[in-house]
Amino acid sequence: MSERAAVDMFFDPACPWAWITSRWLLEVERVRPVDVRFRVMSLSVLNEGRDLPEDYRRFLDTNWGPVRVCIAVEQAHGSAAVRELYTALGNRIHLGGAERGPELYRAALAEVGLDPALAEAADSTEYDEALRVSHDEGMKPVGTDVGTPVIHAPGPVPGQTVAFFGPVVTPAPKGEAAGRLWDGVLLVAGTPGFYEVKRSRMEGPTFD
Repeated sequence: MSERAAVDMFFDPACPWAWITSRWLLEVERVRPVDVRFRVMSLSVLNEGRDLPEDYRRFLDTNWGPVRVCIAVEQAHGSAAVRELYTALGNRIHLGGAERGPELYRAALAEVGLDPALAEAADSTEYDEALRVSHDEGMKPVGTDVGTPVIHAPGPVPGQTVAFFGPVVTPAPKGEAAGRLWDGVLLVAGTPGFYEVKRSRMEGPTFD
């Protein structure tokens, strides 16, 4: 069997596009020799100091909570627990339409067998330094003019790591279609000097 490759995806729990990419990566794990670790970035950190529309600024001001809770869980229980918590949060936020807040965080934590008291991290700055470190590790290789998802993966050359924003896709491909997309993304991301393929989005996120 091929050696399994370690892949990191940096997410903000509030981003629907990152959520779809994360579900795609779970499909990729089934059909390609990769193991995905979910790590935290923050749209609130990314957009600090930027001139933004007022409604998006309000969104970012309230978006510190879930990333702080994820970092608190990572610090206490490791990345495997973050993976489970991300699924519990995403199911509520993106599929259930739940409002971000203490009730949601406590319910998600309890679902995955973690202490609901960790939800108190949402209103604390205790984990902000660790949050910024994780955010910077994710964004440094790709720059700050992109958002989430960001993926770090082994490149085609031994010892090489490639990092890129995306893919932005809807709905999440399943089965071998997920694997083919992974193969193609790695091919272009591993090409020296390659930066961008893009087209206008014709539809919103679909969570099928």
